[in-house]
Amino acid sequence: MPGVVRVVCAGDLEGICKPMQVAMPGLNMPKASLQYPLAIDEVCWQGAPVAAIAARSRAQAEDAAEHVLVEYEELPAVVDAQQALTPDSPRAVLGREGNMALDCTFGNVNVAASFAAAATVVEQRIVFDRQTGVSLESRGIIATFSPLSGELTVHMSHQSPFQMREVFSELLNLPNHRVRVVCPDVGGAFGLKLHAYPDEVAVAAIAILLGRTIRFQADRLESFLSDTHAREAIGVARLALDSAGRFLAFDVEALSGLGAYQPYPRGSVGEGLHMAQMVGAPYQFDNFRARLRAVHQNKSPTGAYRGVGQPLACTLTETLVDRAARAIGMDPAELRRRNFLPAEHTSRTTPAGLEMGAVSLQPCLDTLLAMMRYEDLRREQQRLREQRVYRGIGIASFIEMTAVGAALYGANQIAVAAQEGCSVRLEPSGTVLCHSSATDQGQGVRTGIAQIVAQALGIGAADVTVRAGDTASSPVGGGAWASRGMAIGGQAALLAAEELRGKILELGARILKTPAEQIELADGGLRSAANARTISLAELANIAYFRQHQLPGGGCPELSATRHYAPQGFPYLTANGIQGCLVEVDIETGMIGVLRLWVVHDCGRVVNPLLVDEQIRGGVAQGIGGVLYEHCEYSESGQLSNGTLADYLVPMAGELPDIEVAHVASVAAETALGAKGVGEAGTIGAGAALWNAVNDALSPLGAAMEQQPFSPDRVLRALAAAARTSTSPALAATADIDSVNA
Repeated sequence: MPGVVRVVCAGDLEGICKPMQVAMPGLNMPKASLQYPLAIDEVCWQGAPVAAIAARSRAQAEDAAEHVLVEYEELPAVVDAQQALTPDSPRAVLGREGNMALDCTFGNVNVAASFAAAATVVEQRIVFDRQTGVSLESRGIIATFSPLSGELTVHMSHQSPFQMREVFSELLNLPNHRVRVVCPDVGGAFGLKLHAYPDEVAVAAIAILLGRTIRFQADRLESFLSDTHAREAIGVARLALDSAGRFLAFDVEALSGLGAYQPYPRGSVGEGLHMAQMVGAPYQFDNFRARLRAVHQNKSPTGAYRGVGQPLACTLTETLVDRAARAIGMDPAELRRRNFLPAEHTSRTTPAGLEMGAVSLQPCLDTLLAMMRYEDLRREQQRLREQRVYRGIGIASFIEMTAVGAALYGANQIAVAAQEGCSVRLEPSGTVLCHSSATDQGQGVRTGIAQIVAQALGIGAADVTVRAGDTASSPVGGGAWASRGMAIGGQAALLAAEELRGKILELGARILKTPAEQIELADGGLRSAANARTISLAELANIAYFRQHQLPGGGCPELSATRHYAPQGFPYLTANGIQGCLVEVDIETGMIGVLRLWVVHDCGRVVNPLLVDEQIRGGVAQGIGGVLYEHCEYSESGQLSNGTLADYLVPMAGELPDIEVAHVASVAAETALGAKGVGEAGTIGAGAALWNAVNDALSPLGAAMEQQPFSPDRVLRALAAAARTSTSPALAATADIDSVNA
């Protein structure tokens, strides 16, 4: 075919690239199956790469791909996670003993006594369908290999360049100092760009095979088929309460669908682990038991997605709390207030085994209710119900685990850096050049780091240039994951800037003949309080770099500093908050209108209020999409049936309400900066608040939603099911919905 340089199959990469295999010894989880960059003998999900065509243009490669014929012998597929549990289920990957990847239990093994003594026991079942991140920029990679130097340079759309340097080094048998990974401005990531994908590894291997530059950019269909998915889970939880409405115990059963393989190197089980262990996280109770089972299926692998299981745990918890409030006849806001964790300033370990820092849930609730004008909303809701207008009010409290430390991946021998680093240097122009390991995917982390450095050095933020995402120049760090940009990357920047400040003041003291403690560093210069002498940072830098002979006492000043920071003595920083939602449900069409949404969040010190608020609003949009619209639909044979943006729905501006954001700032005591993470807060709580609001709207009709997305068809079916057992005249129009749909 015109322009084709090479057609590559798995055998061509033998000896160049090793297979990927996820292992997590800290979880006592058996090693996962080997996964090759190009499939060998067996394809286990639609979207797995089988062959690669290297051509001079993408169009030529696509034309040639049309002429590739693959002989497939179709095998029985297992798509449903519950089916994957059965002994006679087809194996998602041949050769496995079964489809179970993990079966573990948390907390107290026996909580029966708490439930036996309870005045009230409620149970909630929720089903989450698959979703994917749908980043604006799809995954892309450009790999260049120099046979002369043996160096591999990779530019890619990814969140963690140093992780990928280790991945390419290991899989391609290259020393890591011969691998350079550059992740420039990335157009959205949301966790799906935290993994090593087979097609990306294949591109790097083909670059070595051919000794030339290879580029691959996934189009939207390829993204839907091959990007990691997330959220597929079933959760059943029970809550025991005493006669005063105090929580006694939670009991949880969780099932998580992983897809055919676990993405390398971080695996897939984190979502299920968070879902199971974080149920009940905002509340006080004595006993807890949770069981998680995670299974393989013939679908795209699941991986990290904004919140990683925390939105699932929040939704399961908060829908259960609302159900308890209805059961005992208590206002849902009051039931939460009665059971919140206290605002302590010390860490604690929950009955589920979570180590948590101080929280501020009570002040967040007070602020939220005032923002919502909660009592007025309830009165208006009752008035409209009398007119058969069904509005619902939902509240969801949440805990956000941010700035994860080394205990997560280090304990499992996975080469993912837990620290972040920052290098700062005073330039001869009097400006500052900053290299950070914290990468940017649109959240504005470089702007925040520039502010931190500028404030410490008494200059404007515009005088700080921040560069990131290049393993050849950035300090070693983890990149962007688990809401760590400001909490850890910002702390490293503060430490480096303060060290540079000390060096500047020391040099200024020599030049101005004034003790350093009597020098003010502000407005781009130094001023002596003792003799009123001044010098600009530009002049000071020029003396240090070019005119050292003018320095009293001589010497060669160092006007740079590099510092790293990793969480010490705590596994993560605990942020928290609460969200409220107002919806209206049209019971004749099943349409749901989201009218208002409120967020109160505590992320510690807020470095840049505008960036923080928009991070929250963006997360809320994804939370709304997850409940109302998003769903990766698979056929019984494992074929994705809605791999376009015409069929896979995401919320657009017209579907989003006004989102009002407020903050309760309790400065994190663990760091000098005092910031906690914020990137996942909006997503964690929005889905639960919306879920509760819809069920609150449907509650007078005896209906409730248990499975997302809340399509109009599903809403009408829930109403029809309620109508069959109800005498309410309001439901008469929906009772025959099954025949209408037919």
